[in-house]
Amino acid sequence: MPRNRLFLLVFCLAVAFTFVMATLPHPPRIPGNPQDKIQHITAFVVLTVLAISAFPRTRLLYIVPGLSAFGALIEFVQAIPALHRDSDWRDWLADTVAILGALLVTRLLRRLLPGLSSARAQG
Repeated sequence: MPRNRLFLLVFCLAVAFTFVMATLPHPPRIPGNPQDKIQHITAFVVLTVLAISAFPRTRLLYIVPGLSAFGALIEFVQAIPALHRDSDWRDWLADTVAILGALLVTRLLRRLLPGLSSARAQG
């Protein structure tokens, strides 16, 4: 399996996992019981890195609206009363800040290590 397809598969699985965990009425406890915002930031940094790897020829800023919309979708679904979840616009904000932060770090790494972006594009 080509590397790009593997990253695409992992990205799709991560998106599905994130959505399921975010919309379960009673999600399992995570070891260490990290704060909600830490969970959001971690999930969206991972999703961003996977998106960059799955779509290596896509401009970095094109990834922002898609992942940010996914974060907003999660918050809308969490507002469904039957799920007994808390919907909070600050969670979406944390998601979006995490996406932008991961993109900024990626952009800096690409400038510092120019071979990194060309190796990804060849994948």
